[in-house]
Amino acid sequence: MKAILPVLDDSRHEPYYMQLYRYLKQAILRGDIEEDERLPSLRSLSRSTGLSVTTIEKAYDQLLVEGYIYSRSQSGFYASRVASAGAKTVPYEDSISDRKLSFHENDLPPTPKNADASWLYDPDCFDFNKWKKCMNRVLNEHSSALFFEGSSQGESALRREIARYLYQSRGVSCSPDQIVIGAGTQQITGHLATILRSLQVEHVALEDPGYAPVRNTFRDRGFAITSVAVASDGLVLEKLPVNIRAAVYVSPSNHSFTGAVMPIGRRYELIRWAIANDSYIIEDDYDSELRYFGRPIPALKSLTDDDRVIYLGSFSSTLFAAVKISYLVLPPQIAEIFYPQLEGYSQTCSKLEQLTLAMFMETGAYLTHIRKLRKLYAQKLSLVTDILRTQGAGFIRVRSSDSGISVLLEITSSKPAEQLKKDAESLGIPVSLNGRLLLLYYNHIPEDEISGCLRRLIRLWRS
Repeated sequence: MKAILPVLDDSRHEPYYMQLYRYLKQAILRGDIEEDERLPSLRSLSRSTGLSVTTIEKAYDQLLVEGYIYSRSQSGFYASRVASAGAKTVPYEDSISDRKLSFHENDLPPTPKNADASWLYDPDCFDFNKWKKCMNRVLNEHSSALFFEGSSQGESALRREIARYLYQSRGVSCSPDQIVIGAGTQQITGHLATILRSLQVEHVALEDPGYAPVRNTFRDRGFAITSVAVASDGLVLEKLPVNIRAAVYVSPSNHSFTGAVMPIGRRYELIRWAIANDSYIIEDDYDSELRYFGRPIPALKSLTDDDRVIYLGSFSSTLFAAVKISYLVLPPQIAEIFYPQLEGYSQTCSKLEQLTLAMFMETGAYLTHIRKLRKLYAQKLSLVTDILRTQGAGFIRVRSSDSGISVLLEITSSKPAEQLKKDAESLGIPVSLNGRLLLLYYNHIPEDEISGCLRRLIRLWRS
């Protein structure tokens, strides 16, 4: 292995651990650090680079969570197999040009009917004053635009801001013309069905467990469906259909029901599957911003220039439930096929809300909001898992709690899973079921009320 001697730039507004992370990532992708080759220990690399052990550890942790390296007990860290097909090795950028973009013309769980309202809304989750200021600016300065029907593709101002945001936060490089706005994931899935039919794709592979409305949409449109299990490292790729043109709907950065993250090597394998089988990947980047340990993981779409990945994003978890704004990022060749068909659709996403969100993003309020949410939800998550593990010792096991707005629980109880769900909802805590596993949403419980709320829930579950 070549010596690990990163050139650290003091003038950059980038932490040293991220500079080291990028250096090691590129060394692994180039093959300078070979598969299964042992990396230096934290202390030895600290001595050779002059960086602190904490800085080295943070860089290794980010490489570990993305799957570029793996650990062996009592042995250290080793390079993973990261053979890429059509992969890009362009460094992931934290920021884009300071050019100012001028402003021009999923869905959360249902609210329980018998809930105590105090548990359902945390005012710290969203600053409505900033949102109202942006909406008032639209009404005062751009009201004339509201007299006309919105673009079926979505407002250009919002598409520009989404393109900018995706490059900055997810490593996805695209033009506003590649983006299609829709009123929520279900409408976007309808567009996907139309797109796949245009590509002569009649077969869709879906995660199991997965998001039911997506499955229902493809089923109702007459697609053949293959259910593919999700393991600890994401979708079981070996179960994907072969020798037929198909599409796979996957959430590699945070599987909504298990919290599984697909490591980098498996992501490249998925890309190779799509190329080998003349197939497509639909990447649902669910809750990718809400990762509380290390940096958000770069999107699968950022790993390849091949036109095989359709990217799907949503604002449902980061804004508020009443705003249903989702979007697709289409490869240019697919966009050319779909846009003539899109002209026959009306835009069902509110034009006022689209323009307000564009203003919210342009002013920097959205990025500020995301940073605040990460800090708030990380604190809540730590408190939730601590209470569940201590007060529920012996019958509650926390299966996943690294990101997102929920925790996955395995409960040993004689009560049916449906009754456990009803117990939670009687206290206003939304819960989804996956067999005997419960997905408990904690995000809207005010932080100072989490302890009392969960203690009452645990007593209910024990009774």
